[in-house]
Amino acid sequence: MTRKPLRRIFVGFVVATFATLLLAGPAWSDPRTFTGSSSGSASGSGTGSASGSVALGVPSPRGLAALAIAMTQTGKPYEWGATGPNSWDCSGLVQWAFRMVGVNMPRTTWQQANAGAPVPVAAMAPGDVVVLNNDGSHVGIYAGDGKIFNAYGRGVPVGFTPLRQFAIYAVRRF
Repeated sequence: MTRKPLRRIFVGFVVATFATLLLAGPAWSDPRTFTGSSSGSASGSGTGSASGSVALGVPSPRGLAALAIAMTQTGKPYEWGATGPNSWDCSGLVQWAFRMVGVNMPRTTWQQANAGAPVPVAAMAPGDVVVLNNDGSHVGIYAGDGKIFNAYGRGVPVGFTPLRQFAIYAVRRF
């Protein structure tokens, strides 16, 4: 009974790791992405500064693992306020996935927008938490290739959504 969920987690982790290496590989070979100071603000988030607070261009291992774990929930229904395991809302899915990798994440999108380390939009990497919409009312996990993994809304199963459909409010790394 536990073999199927473990297999799904493992497969999701392998897929996420492979996708990250494929998509972010060129950034890892550029030494400018590992150091430096960066300041910026995402649309609607006010001003913020990240001065050496995160390794730019390098995905977080916990973030990648959380993405892989979240991907095991693909196809489950969206339900406002749901925290699993049969249905999810956006922040519940993100909170659960990160809890599975040892990160104690707050429950709401607005709380999640202030947790972790800030990341400039240009340095976003797979596994980063992306708070979306001008009011910070939606959240997902960046999956690379311009896609967000999320519990989107009523009638839309958990899965990938193009990031271009949203305004980015904040990007956080754990």
